[in-house]
Amino acid sequence: MPTPRKTVFLDRDGVLNRRILGDYVTSPAEFQLLDGVCRAVAALNRAGYRTVVVTNQRGIAIGRMTRADVDRVHEVLSTGVSAAGGCLDEFYVCPHDRDEGCACRKPRAGLLDQADVSAPVDFAASFLIGDSDSDILAGKARGVTTIKVAGPSQADPDHLAEDLPAAVDIILARNTADS
Repeated sequence: MPTPRKTVFLDRDGVLNRRILGDYVTSPAEFQLLDGVCRAVAALNRAGYRTVVVTNQRGIAIGRMTRADVDRVHEVLSTGVSAAGGCLDEFYVCPHDRDEGCACRKPRAGLLDQADVSAPVDFAASFLIGDSDSDILAGKARGVTTIKVAGPSQADPDHLAEDLPAAVDIILARNTADS
């Protein structure tokens, strides 16, 4: 069995790319990376972290986009990160609506569990970075260190950060302290 890996779980909208308030990123034309994201992911890769995107995409369930549309957006995201020397290892998507009761929609931890099935995760050495309380609750459900970006939280994250680069600074400082 493979050795469990330290992993950084990344929410997508609001962490990696600009969130469209009240709507969904449905195509590459609407996708806009946030400043410093590519360099931050590359820094995580250099530090030995597996980087996994975990994203609720309710727009699929309500017919605003298809899974193929989401995959095209993820191709653009991967290309941008790759151009900066980084790599997003995997993408896990919940396509369900809020009331479907699935195990994968955050705040449930099903997307993290899917990543663990694909390649074992060292949850104790891992992080989840998100911009919503549902992200933080999913991370807490699996015992990963949580970092909330872009504002306050009612979910009691382990850390608060202004954005992904600041969150990565927290991770790398902890990684150095643990070495």
